[in-house]
Amino acid sequence: MAARKLSPKITNQSWGKLEVKGVPKAYKDAKLFPGGSRTWDWQETGTEHSPGVQPSDVDELLEHGARIIILSRGVFGRLKVPQTTIDYIKAQGAQALVHKTPEAIQVYNQLCETQPVGALIHSTC
Repeated sequence: MAARKLSPKITNQSWGKLEVKGVPKAYKDAKLFPGGSRTWDWQETGTEHSPGVQPSDVDELLEHGARIIILSRGVFGRLKVPQTTIDYIKAQGAQALVHKTPEAIQVYNQLCETQPVGALIHSTC
């Protein structure tokens, strides 16, 4: 049986900067998933603070096997998470957890040690 891939830990967060274990360059916003991470480029899906995180933003996390999806609303909670995105995650058989960035990172780092978790982390507002 193949070993399950773990999601990488977030080692540090400051305004506009996320450091991820094993990644030499910091991200501004990040997609994290079992087996890896990359920059979360909002332009790929047309994401803006309002209406917020799009269902298509989470597809890559689900494709990598994430069964729990952490959605960061930003440090001050300015990034919206529409109910349609939460409903989409649930329809894919996964669980959605929504938090401001500090709490999102804390929950993500706890879960990534034992669960197939993915996250969209916004490092500013």
